[in-house]
Amino acid sequence: MNKRLEDWVNWVLYDELVKGELNAPKHLLGIHDYGEGQVITCYRPHARRVSVTSPTGKSATEMEELAPGLYGIYFPKKKFKDAKYRISTDYEDGTNVTVADCYAFDGQITDYDVYLFAEGKDYDIYDKLGAHPMTIGGVKGTYFAVWAPHARRVSVVGDFNMWDGALHPMMLHPESGIYEIFLPDVMPGAVYKYQILTRDGDILYKADPYGNYNQVRPDNANIVADLTKYKWNDAAWMEARSKVSRVERMKSPVSIYECHLGSWKKKIEDSDFGFYNYREMAEMLGTYLKDMGYTHVELMGIAEYPFDGSWGYQVTNYFAPTSRYGTPDDFMYFIDHMHKLGIGVILDWVPAHFPRDAHGLGRFDGMPLYEHPDSRRGEHPDWGTYIFDYGRNEVANFLTSNALFWVEKFHVDALRVDAVASMLYLDYGKQSGQWLPNEDGGNENYDAIKLLQNINTVLEERNPGAYMIAEESTAWAGVTSPASMKGLGFLFKWNMGWMNDFLEYMKLDPYFRSFNHNKLTFSLTYTYAENYVLVISHDEVVHLKCSMINKMPGFEFDKFANLRAAYGFMFGHPGKKLLFMGQEFAQLREWSEARSLDWFLLDQPLHAKMQNFVKALNHMYTKYDALYYNDNENMGFEWIKCDDAESGIVSFIRRGKTAKDQLMFVCNFVPVERTTHMVGAPCLTKYEEILNSDAEEFGGKGRVNGTVIAMNQPCDRGKYSLCLTIPPLSVMVFRYDYTDKK
Repeated sequence: MNKRLEDWVNWVLYDELVKGELNAPKHLLGIHDYGEGQVITCYRPHARRVSVTSPTGKSATEMEELAPGLYGIYFPKKKFKDAKYRISTDYEDGTNVTVADCYAFDGQITDYDVYLFAEGKDYDIYDKLGAHPMTIGGVKGTYFAVWAPHARRVSVVGDFNMWDGALHPMMLHPESGIYEIFLPDVMPGAVYKYQILTRDGDILYKADPYGNYNQVRPDNANIVADLTKYKWNDAAWMEARSKVSRVERMKSPVSIYECHLGSWKKKIEDSDFGFYNYREMAEMLGTYLKDMGYTHVELMGIAEYPFDGSWGYQVTNYFAPTSRYGTPDDFMYFIDHMHKLGIGVILDWVPAHFPRDAHGLGRFDGMPLYEHPDSRRGEHPDWGTYIFDYGRNEVANFLTSNALFWVEKFHVDALRVDAVASMLYLDYGKQSGQWLPNEDGGNENYDAIKLLQNINTVLEERNPGAYMIAEESTAWAGVTSPASMKGLGFLFKWNMGWMNDFLEYMKLDPYFRSFNHNKLTFSLTYTYAENYVLVISHDEVVHLKCSMINKMPGFEFDKFANLRAAYGFMFGHPGKKLLFMGQEFAQLREWSEARSLDWFLLDQPLHAKMQNFVKALNHMYTKYDALYYNDNENMGFEWIKCDDAESGIVSFIRRGKTAKDQLMFVCNFVPVERTTHMVGAPCLTKYEEILNSDAEEFGGKGRVNGTVIAMNQPCDRGKYSLCLTIPPLSVMVFRYDYTDKK
């Protein structure tokens, strides 16, 4: 053995390498200056011969086997600069592998990255952690980095190294807990995981927390992907978005179509893999949304998840769009195409919990890392999931950068944050003894509050015009107040109270509605407390809750009339709008993620006409700013008739930014027709009926009013009155220009 080599090798490190425990492989392997010369060592178990070659392969020098699998060579004079050489390995089966030495490349994690990450403020950390194809020193490959501070050793394993953790142990960056390595010739499409040796000696195979692409379930390894290649075509959209202020967004129309891509339409029914691609879905869904008049689409379950039945709310890979529907580039095309059509894209985002799947975030490096170590803070007993450790800076950084990732890398316009209440309350879903109070003895989760405030603040600063929506089911104050005013900083909040009350009211037999009139009107007492989105979401049409049409009382014709009246009232009520897919054409069955919507129902006139009605509502909504401009101002809404529970009739005014094109809604929630019925009116002018749910085109009997002239006679809360035909179970909308004319 060469004496200089024997003196240079640290045999303790070699023993650790052979045992699979070495976390600083560059201290043993790679290229090193030694005296006036250089040492190159590599680990190639099962090799027959190993040589060092020039990058062109024109010169080769055979290496000496210093110990089983360990090869080295000493050059008395410096021969190679940095990584300007290759390792050529001949194996017993006759194969040869020639590749640049992965341990000859400098790390990409800087001390400043480590500092920011430890502070929880490295918001671009997704550009460093994960797998990133790049070229270093003229060599193409993929750089890998993962945070695993409790690990004894971490290796990249994959289809490029026979899943052998001994071949590519990663280098631990001092003090950060981050492991990194650059693997030459590993290109996009390579399949990989991290093999982690825990402090207890267990071997774990974990998916990359920052990975951007995954195998299709049930396989769960990552796939190397390059997110920099897609050529975006939505520059005009993004520029316009950046100029929309918070106030302007609140005064804009927002009609959301909540959609589960896998079951909107399936290419092959009764198949676990019969999905359309993101690109195919973009064309079909985009055309449909444009025709129906929706302004936004909200996508359920995009971040990768293993179990279809979780609908995407049990996320294992937060930085990867699910591969069920294609590649990350395909998903970029989907968003790009929606923007081309003028449709905003909202993603459901789940920072409240994560599942226990063995390949996921749970006990990532053998110990609690992403989850809080105390089960009273770190587990949801009802859901069987882990809770993020919101107070740990690196975990807060993970979640904050993930929110920014979808907005900045994929041009998503908004995130709807799932289960916010479970984050805010330490005792959410827990019994006595299952939760730990905060330092003041209360149930508020201070760490989660701080995190949400920071995410909303940073998102708005870095991406003006993008925003966050909270699914928050309690009366927590200030959800949509700016963080600077001690609010949480969301732009909108789902109005769960309105949804629950209104659906309970609509499910009642009309006879009993008079005894529950407050369920219809109560929401207007708090409608300006937050910036609300009125929602009838997927949660309302599953788990034996019935579809929307089957919630309605009566025989078939009455069910449809009831549902049209419900949707009409919803579009008149202050707040942005959201309907779940299938509700627009009165899907009969409850929704299931395993099958397509029942599009065949559109062959039946009542269902097709219901779809026409929702289409008309959307187009009316976007045409008249009275329906959205003053959603959060008292002047935007005024009751005309709200206290006659016996009649089942309510009427109200919606006002926009001018005196023109104001709207009056008249709703009848009982199956009684009223002719020559007097209804209060705000001014002495003509009222043009622009929508009547009883019109034949919507499935009604055609009892419409046309244009009506107000009479100088007080009625209800109006100084004037209209004489109307009011169909049973109906909603009518009248357009007028306000005037002080007597």
